Amino acid sequence: MPSIFSSIKDQGNCGSCWAHASTENLESMWALKTGQLYTLSQQEITACAPNPNDCGGFGGCMGSTAELAYAYVSTAGIAQEWTYPYTAYNGTTGTCRAKADITPTNVQVNGYTAIASNDQDAVMDALARVGPLAINVDASTWGSYGLGIYDGCHYNISIDHVVQLVGYGHDDGLNADYWIVRNSWSPAWGENGYIRLMRHATPTCGWDVDPQDGTACKGSPAQLWACGQCGVLFDALYPNVVAN
Repeated sequence: MPSIFSSIKDQGNCGSCWAHASTENLESMWALKTGQLYTLSQQEITACAPNPNDCGGFGGCMGSTAELAYAYVSTAGIAQEWTYPYTAYNGTTGTCRAKADITPTNVQVNGYTAIASNDQDAVMDALARVGPLAINVDASTWGSYGLGIYDGCHYNISIDHVVQLVGYGHDDGLNADYWIVRNSWSPAWGENGYIRLMRHATPTCGWDVDPQDGTACKGSPAQLWACGQCGVLFDALYPNVVAN
């Protein structure tokens, strides 16, 4: 079976995690459907996907959501990274290029499927049955992570980061279950760009006290209930790939 993961990316000083995770997961879902692994343009998503209701931030390098990324691709398509390279590393979103100047791929999306919020069984089933997921997490304490199974998030939660959930497993040496998460902070971070999060049989939950840093939009509640290590179960979804 061909690989379904492109190389680990580095979003730099731009809050474009939402664009990175959504394109990474679109790459994986397209590869699973067709056998073609593209490296898609996170810059196009960063610069072009609208965010009129300030969901997860103010758009571009100021944050947004995977839901809005897939809404954009559903109507506009998406280019490969080499034709529309990432330029937002230093924190400047950049201007959306005219579609006439972009060579799109044949990747097509018809919206997305959201997994039931805070439902561990549903998330595990989707990973096994469908494939990787774009998820929202509290990564505010991840800076010093190097290796091992991370169990350092607190409850109150502050969901502030979008990543790709790629699987789960069990560490025999530690006798502990974990989630496998792909990050966008370069391959030098964590376990070659990945982090393993503790997975409890009964997930711990808490209040997301800064929901607009995650998925909330203008007018949303001031707090939202989130479960799993670092809120890993709160918001999970995958794009509905259309493969002709």
